[in-house]
Amino acid sequence: MAMCQNLSRLSPKKWCFSLELLPQPIYLVGGAVRDALLGRSADYLDLDFVLPENAITTARSLARYYKAGFVILDAQRQIARVVFPQATVDFALQEGSSLETDLRRRDFTVNAIAYNPHTQEIIDPLGGCIDLQRHCLRMVSQQNLQDDPLRLLRAYRQAAQLGFTIESETRLAIQTLAPHIQHVAAERVRVELGYLLAHSQGTLWLKSAAEDGLIKYWFPNASVEDVAAVDTAAVKLSEIWSQLNVELCQSVRDTVKTTWLGIAKLACLVSPQPEIAEAELMQLTYSRAEIRGVITILKLLPQFQTHPLSIREQYFFFQEAARVFPAIALLSVAKGTSVDAIAPLINRYLDPQDPVAHPQLLVTGKDVIQALKIKPSPLVGKLLTAIALAQAEGEITTVDEAIELAAAMLDKKEIL
Repeated sequence: MAMCQNLSRLSPKKWCFSLELLPQPIYLVGGAVRDALLGRSADYLDLDFVLPENAITTARSLARYYKAGFVILDAQRQIARVVFPQATVDFALQEGSSLETDLRRRDFTVNAIAYNPHTQEIIDPLGGCIDLQRHCLRMVSQQNLQDDPLRLLRAYRQAAQLGFTIESETRLAIQTLAPHIQHVAAERVRVELGYLLAHSQGTLWLKSAAEDGLIKYWFPNASVEDVAAVDTAAVKLSEIWSQLNVELCQSVRDTVKTTWLGIAKLACLVSPQPEIAEAELMQLTYSRAEIRGVITILKLLPQFQTHPLSIREQYFFFQEAARVFPAIALLSVAKGTSVDAIAPLINRYLDPQDPVAHPQLLVTGKDVIQALKIKPSPLVGKLLTAIALAQAEGEITTVDEAIELAAAMLDKKEIL
């Protein structure tokens, strides 16, 4: 029990607000207590308090005192949030007539430990501290898992996040309750899947979740073995091209946390048919950018794998792939394409001056219009594409040659 006697990480002195402003009794619960007792720390505090009364009033008073952000999360259940620059603090009315009743309604014993900051007392009626020492996730009750079926999938996410195992009876209960996961709001499922796809330690637990029946309701064609192969391929490619790894770890968009590595893994879960895959991803409320990334992979991967590409084919491939290219290359290797076979394409992509992967046109559309005295139309775009291809193939190298090529194509009506 030594772990649960080390309370230094729970000290209110490390909070960005004064303990004196909190009423008695009040209890810190959940992940903050669990992580502190495990010796896990974070720069950003995420604290959850339960109170026997006046939860929203307490939160509002604290927010006013510090001029911090305040929002009511659930008026009926009396849950409110105070937002500081370096902390998010939630206050909730305890469920039931006592703190122990509240703790007995939680998911796993390691999340059902409370701490009284006024007395520095640990309250652990369910043996959560022992399970912390065992590095084991154990359910509080099967009924609690059934009451919120997202907890079924959350078990695998937390096991991955904490480096824990799932206790055998708990895993059997999850297998029994697995069909209930289909009734969970899609966006909640997506968040849990997001963590498992974003971290290599999540892959093993994603496989376990699939084996236990939690993935098939959302992705009936999932190939979790390919997800593991993506992790292996990522290590292999990053050892050769560090810059490729940098790009794989970049977010799809500034407003979307999913990385290109995550997109490659997500492409392993969906149907290989783009139309069906798009429907699956839309059901789980993925963003347009994430869906576009996965669909681009599915459409271009067969072309990437089947045969050597001519310069012309490479040009159009890079134009269509754009930023998705690293994920396509990664998944191709994961599915068995040799690194040597695609190394030339990777080298082209990573060279910003490469005329095939990153063409820098000798002329603009305005230049073509003025030189040939033609009107703006789709024809100009076709001429520019022809010029870009000629550059890529080394047939032209100057502005004059580009204009001459465009003029000759007009005369011969080759692109009309």
